[in-house]
Amino acid sequence: MRIDPIRSAPLNMTDATARPDTRPGFKETLQAAVKDVNDRQIQAHQAMEDVATGRSANLHEAMIALQKAEVSFKMIMQVRNKVITAYQEIMRMSV
Repeated sequence: MRIDPIRSAPLNMTDATARPDTRPGFKETLQAAVKDVNDRQIQAHQAMEDVATGRSANLHEAMIALQKAEVSFKMIMQVRNKVITAYQEIMRMSV
């Protein structure tokens, strides 16, 4: 396991923009997570619709898709709650 050394903070904005970070930021990570939850919800809905209309007799896979969608939705709601709590804490800080 490689541990990167601690670097000093950039002294001006040109130092900070000289080496752009290629990793996805918080916004992109959150957007990807919300998209994943939405995709799981759509898959679960489609699976349940297929079982209800008789296009699929695979009830256990539909139930698994439904549970995955439920768990991922609960997870993203907890992330949302933590973000709101962090925002409220920041707003309470005195400057």
